[in-house]
Amino acid sequence: MTAAAIDPTVRAEQTTELQIQNRTLEMQLLHESLARAHMQERLQEAEHQRLGGRLARAHRLKRKAERASLRARKALAVALM
Repeated sequence: MTAAAIDPTVRAEQTTELQIQNRTLEMQLLHESLARAHMQERLQEAEHQRLGGRLARAHRLKRKAERASLRARKALAVALM
C-alpha cells in the first residue's frame, strides 16, 4: 500500500509543501527581476549623465576656441595697424 492510501493527509501535505516551494521560488524570481530592472535604470541614468557631460565639455571647448580665435583676430588687427 502507498502512503496516500494509508493516510489521505499525506497528499495534502505534499501539495501544500509544493505550493510553498513554488511561492518561495516566485518571490525569489520577483526579487531578481526587480533588481535587474533597477540595475538597467541605473545604467541608463549613468549613460545619460555621461552624454550630458560630453555635451557640456564640447560647449566649454567651443567657447574656449571662439575666445582664442577672437584674441588672434585682435592681435592680427593690432599688428597690421
